[in-house]
Amino acid sequence: MKKLVKDALILTLITLIAGTALGFVYEITKAPIAAAEEEATQEAYKAVFSDAASFADHEGFDADAASKLVQDAGYTDDDIDNCVDALDASGNLLGYVITVTTHAGYGGDITFSMGVTVDGTMNGYSITTIGETAGLGMKAKESGFADQFKNIVSNVYTVVKTAPSSDTEIQAISGATITSKAMTGAVNAGFEYYNSLVGGGAE
Repeated sequence: MKKLVKDALILTLITLIAGTALGFVYEITKAPIAAAEEEATQEAYKAVFSDAASFADHEGFDADAASKLVQDAGYTDDDIDNCVDALDASGNLLGYVITVTTHAGYGGDITFSMGVTVDGTMNGYSITTIGETAGLGMKAKESGFADQFKNIVSNVYTVVKTAPSSDTEIQAISGATITSKAMTGAVNAGFEYYNSLVGGGAE
């Protein structure tokens, strides 16, 4: 009986020490991790809006309401995670950086930021989270696919497997149609949210 109590006390002590150590490590690494995440976010913003001098949180942004808006419009696989205003050196609005997550990727969620000017022209996108198949869906990060989204205007885009025959068609990545459709649908969702901003729609 005494051995059982002793073993239980030892186990409890080990658990307490391990828990304390983990908490200590978390506190030490929390700030650097947050700083790294913020740096990555700012780099993504700058990648899609190089003309901007700074970025500011969009006033009144509500992620739940924004996501509901695009899902009600038919983009049920997509969430609007964030929106910031892209500003010039004088604080004038150049456009928006909209962060979108699509749940329709072949390998899971894909999160990216897209830059849209005030006149509805997309500068491009920058992917921050992706787990697609190497050599296939991961090509969504490469220029061959991504450059198709540069300088397109707010509209609804579709994916085709052959060379596009209209300005609203995006050629799929060979062997990765699911990824291509996920990205294109999410861009459409981003444009849907952009239209709500410039049209005065609900957020």
